Amino acid sequence: MTGVLGIDTSNYTTSAAIYDTKTMSILQKKQPLPVKKGELGLRQSDAVFHHTRQMPEIIECLISQYDGTIKAVSVSEKPTQTEGSYMPCFVVGHSAARQIAASLRVPVYMFSHQQGHVAAAAFGAGRLDLLSSEFIAFHVSGGTTDALLVRPDSGCIIDCRQVSGSLDLKAGQLIDRVGLMLGLDFPAGPALESLALSATGIYNIKPAMRDGWCSLSGIENQCKNLYEHRQPKNEIAMFCIQSVLAAITSICESLIDRYPERQLLFAGGVMSNTIIRCAIEQRFGGIFAPKDFSADNAAGIALLGHLSMEGGV
Repeated sequence: MTGVLGIDTSNYTTSAAIYDTKTMSILQKKQPLPVKKGELGLRQSDAVFHHTRQMPEIIECLISQYDGTIKAVSVSEKPTQTEGSYMPCFVVGHSAARQIAASLRVPVYMFSHQQGHVAAAAFGAGRLDLLSSEFIAFHVSGGTTDALLVRPDSGCIIDCRQVSGSLDLKAGQLIDRVGLMLGLDFPAGPALESLALSATGIYNIKPAMRDGWCSLSGIENQCKNLYEHRQPKNEIAMFCIQSVLAAITSICESLIDRYPERQLLFAGGVMSNTIIRCAIEQRFGGIFAPKDFSADNAAGIALLGHLSMEGGV
C-alpha cells in the first residue's frame, strides 16, 4: 500500500490524514487546540505553540496505524487562495510537511486550508465528480463565511474564488460569541444547537443583505438585547441559528440567480448544524459532508496531494 500524508494546522485543530491510493480511503487523526474556559479562541502565538506540541503525537499515532508507504506529503500553507492570505498557525504544518518530505525523499504539495475543506466535503459526500466541474461551495466556520465559485484547475486541482459571504462578523464567530454570553464553552456550536432544539418560538427573520452579501454583526446585538431582557436561553440560541440560516438562504438565492444549474456543496463546522442543514437540504437540495469531513480536517489536503501526483481528478 502507498499513501499521501496530509497536514493541516488551522486556528482550531491540529490535523493529519493519509489518503490510501489502493483502497481510495482516508485515515485521519485530529485534536482540537485547548482554549481556556470563558475565552473566545486563541491568539495566533498560542495556536502556534499548541500545534507545535500536538503535531508529533498526531503524526506518530497516524503513522503507527498505517501499514503502507508514504509516497508524498501535502499541506495547507495558508487560509485561502487570496493574494496575501496568511496566518502564523499554518507555518507549523508547513514546516512539518517539508521536514517529513525531505526525510522521506518524496514530493511536497502546497494548498490552502479552504481548498482542503472543499475537497474533504466532496470526498465525504461521495461526490468527487464535483471537482471536475464548476460548482458553488460554502465554507462556513469560525474564521470564514464564504461562498466560493469552484473550478477545475490544472495547476492546483481546484480554484476557489469568493463570490459572496459576510461583510463583517463570520457565522462561527457569531455563534461562539452568543454561546459564551449564554455560558457555553468554546467552541459553542454543538452546545448552542442542543440548547436551541428545545425552543418553541417561530421567527420571521429578514437578513441584512447588500448586493448578495450578508452582514451578521447586527444579529449579535439583537441576541444581547434578548439576553438583557431575560428571554429564555434556548430561544436566544434558536434565534441566533435561524438568523445564520436566513443569511445563508439569501446568499444561496442570489447565487442561484447568478450561477444557475451549479451544484451547491456545504463545508465548515457551522454547516454541521442539523437545524441549518435540514432547512438547506429541503429548500435547495444542497450536498453536505459527514461531520468528520466538514469540520477542520486534513483529509482534503491529503486527497489533493494524491490528485496532484496523478495529474488531476
